[in-house]
Amino acid sequence: QVQLVESGGGLVQAGGSLRLSCAPSGRAFSFNVMGWYRQAPGKQRELVATLDSGGSTNYADSVKGRFTISRDNAKNTVLLQMNSLKPEDTAVYYCNAYHRPSGLNFWGQGTQVTVSS
Repeated sequence: QVQLVESGGGLVQAGGSLRLSCAPSGRAFSFNVMGWYRQAPGKQRELVATLDSGGSTNYADSVKGRFTISRDNAKNTVLLQMNSLKPEDTAVYYCNAYHRPSGLNFWGQGTQVTVSS
């Protein structure tokens, strides 16, 4: 099937930047929507940003102006540039990909982002 492989997490000081990358492996799908979600300890998973194949974006209010999602449609990869990071951005970040014709929804294994104060 499909696996979403994430990279780019790590430890950074407040005010710093990180870039997350997500690339699918396995069966080829042209995903209609790709995005990032995050889950902090003791909290529910929440949307960070999504980007559809038409170029429309959706951001959580908490990251608007600081995070930018982009996509390479030819490679089916999605990037999340995170600037001006805050300690409250600390979470496990998950890549997500949705294929509308089949209704299939895929998740990556998650990558840890830790922002120290």
